[in-house]
Amino acid sequence: QVQLVESGGGLVQAGGSLRLSCAASGNIFSINAMAWYRQAPGKQRELVADISSGGSTNYADSVKGRFTISRDNAEHTVYLQMNSLKPEDTAVYYCNARGLTRTKIRFEVFDSWGQGTQVTVSS
Repeated sequence: QVQLVESGGGLVQAGGSLRLSCAASGNIFSINAMAWYRQAPGKQRELVADISSGGSTNYADSVKGRFTISRDNAEHTVYLQMNSLKPEDTAVYYCNARGLTRTKIRFEVFDSWGQGTQVTVSS
């Protein structure tokens, strides 16, 4: 069982910045991809950005140049630095991590989600 705990959401004015953090804990052997998704009211959950264990990144077109994803592999933590925020960035932001856990007898694949953190950008 792998738990993800997010922090850093809040209310900010348009043009402002926020930094989200997500820490993974549990019987983790390795984490491959880590990602941030978001879901606005009445809309489907969408990928914001992801990052591989090697540091390769991918961003949604709507956030390119404004958001930066990074990770600390030793601490099993992923970050999302959000700059030049817009009202349309308002959503619940979810952290996702995929990898392997290890018990005494086997490895198991995990795909875990955080509880979500609210980001609200006022105009």
